[in-house]
Amino acid sequence: MLNSNAFTVFLFTAFLLAITPGPGIFYVAARTLSGGRSEGIASSLGNGLGGLFHVLAGSLGVSAIVLASAELFTALKVVGALYLVWMGCRTIRHARLDYKSLGHSEPPVGAMRAFRDGVLVEAMNPKTAAFFLAFIPQFVDTSSDHVALQFVILGAVSVALNTLADIVVAFAAGRLRDGAASRPNLIRCLREGSGGAMIMLGCGLLLAKRPVA
Repeated sequence: MLNSNAFTVFLFTAFLLAITPGPGIFYVAARTLSGGRSEGIASSLGNGLGGLFHVLAGSLGVSAIVLASAELFTALKVVGALYLVWMGCRTIRHARLDYKSLGHSEPPVGAMRAFRDGVLVEAMNPKTAAFFLAFIPQFVDTSSDHVALQFVILGAVSVALNTLADIVVAFAAGRLRDGAASRPNLIRCLREGSGGAMIMLGCGLLLAKRPVA
């Protein structure tokens, strides 16, 4: 069903795209610096599930409908962008409150909340839908009777590679955070910086333009 040569090229290209720093990697790094390694890993897995949502939607043609509608595209990106900005502002606020409390800090939001946030952020990102619809069809054998299945398989492989890259970033950012654990001022700066990164990602999503065919 899948041409071996085409799949090899796809795998290599998808790997390069997965390790290239982008919004997903920066988001996971920000969540890790804010709440620790467990939240970073949970965010990575959440992003992966959100990515699979776009893969399945793309295989059914739903993503194409969203991208073709200016109203739906705008609504989706505004909701996703505002959610990112809200999380960023919340992170900065709690970083400052926790620093003033001199150790009586609010606990991290937890892995389940981080996982849910990751799913929502990725699922509400129309740029992810645009990426899958532009990238994956190049490697699909349109002469086959299983075009949708090919799309799902290739999309799942791409999501898996992205998730693995995000988890590596979560471990690296977690090590950086652990090294700063004895310096509360540095922890505050890292958390404020991570909150600022989320706000910037939200603003970037808000400025995203609908792809033109």
